[in-house]
Amino acid sequence: MVVESWSRVGAALRPALGLLVCLGLLFVAGCGGAAGPTCGAGAGAGGCTRVLFLGNSYTYVNDLPSTFDQLAQSGGRPVAVAMVANGGETLADHSASSDSLGKIAAGGWTYVVLQEQSETPATPAGRDYYTYPAARTLASAVESAGATPILFMTWAHKDGLASLGLPTYESMQQQIDAGYLDVAQELGVPVAPVGFTWYIVRHDHPDIGLWADDGSHPSTAGTYLAACVFYASIFGQSPEGLAFHDGVPDAQAASLQTEAGQQVLGLKEQWGLR
Repeated sequence: MVVESWSRVGAALRPALGLLVCLGLLFVAGCGGAAGPTCGAGAGAGGCTRVLFLGNSYTYVNDLPSTFDQLAQSGGRPVAVAMVANGGETLADHSASSDSLGKIAAGGWTYVVLQEQSETPATPAGRDYYTYPAARTLASAVESAGATPILFMTWAHKDGLASLGLPTYESMQQQIDAGYLDVAQELGVPVAPVGFTWYIVRHDHPDIGLWADDGSHPSTAGTYLAACVFYASIFGQSPEGLAFHDGVPDAQAASLQTEAGQQVLGLKEQWGLR
């Protein structure tokens, strides 16, 4: 029953989200494809971190890869980013996609970010039938290409997902966290704990609105928090004090930077980070 419910939700959402990304966000690599990673002329080959993001609307809304890029540049770290992300896309979709697999196989990446559809890892059936098998396939492909896979632990819906027996934000987030950590431990790959940090910020800084009006997708502040978490996860350094705030009010940006640094670096062994 849970698998059937998830499938109906995904089927209902995917056409609308796919239309949004292709009609409204044509600059995103998921629609038109992206060239291989390149860094600016000022960065030597050994000094550039190349990151491929595989996800869906949670990745392309507000353009998380670009936000991460600009944040890293403000920290003096040359990066190159690319993205394959279409509305409602799951890890199972990516594992069967010639576009996603081709981008991975092209090589040259330092990290490949794997972001599952928001609801799939929130139930045991979704994890067992979809997330885990696809994560195994993709992680293997990434490692064969000489890169490090990193799981993008997402955030829960603002009001939970009652149709799947998760009536509150907290109950949904706990299941998402467990799903990502279980497969990360099995595969021995790191996790960028965006959802976990989101939980802390929501409770300790309730004045910062992390969700868009739909209660699912990120606001600008939510995407900025995700970028801060990836900065700390990938570079092993807190983003505190970085000048790029992406339009987020300075005081709020400072709080998001601090929380990302503390929750990632203070618990880095839990996240499989070195």
